[in-house]
Amino acid sequence: MELNTFLKQRVALSPDLETVLDQAFKREQYPKHHKLLQPNNRSQKVFFIEKGLARTYYLKDEGKDITHFFFAENAFAMPIESIFYNNSSPYGMELLENSVVRSIHYSDLEKYIEQSDALEKLMRLLLIDVLKAFSDRFYALQFQTAQERYRIMLETYPDILLRAPLGHIASYLGITQQTLSVIRAQR
Repeated sequence: MELNTFLKQRVALSPDLETVLDQAFKREQYPKHHKLLQPNNRSQKVFFIEKGLARTYYLKDEGKDITHFFFAENAFAMPIESIFYNNSSPYGMELLENSVVRSIHYSDLEKYIEQSDALEKLMRLLLIDVLKAFSDRFYALQFQTAQERYRIMLETYPDILLRAPLGHIASYLGITQQTLSVIRAQR
């Protein structure tokens, strides 16, 4: 879905602001496996996935990468640690499919947010969605079995098995690929 369509579904923006935002968010096409961000980055960019699938990941134990989160179409992603805390973000971002990604520097976006109550409301709603998603993820890793995490992942991302490598899915679930194979065979 295009950025403007996404915004229109959530808030009422003036036609002028729609045009300005459409021009302000740079649209780029990237190939599968492109790294939008490396781990330990200080990026100030906000990304919107128009088409494709991305994952955030971090490096552990001599470079082993662990999938932190998936971002499919119609999702915003940004390095919170860099933008809001001026620290390096431990998360890299990799595209798992050929993708169309929109991006804007956060300081530029903030100018528009300050001028629009509708955009300010949208940002608040998006941040609440992110908090809820990460709260759910934290709960799942602490209190749910691998089978429960797998079931919920399939509900959240119904086509993930067709779009992401099993190794990334297993690391997202906090299990080995062998355990993932066993769980998949049981269904």
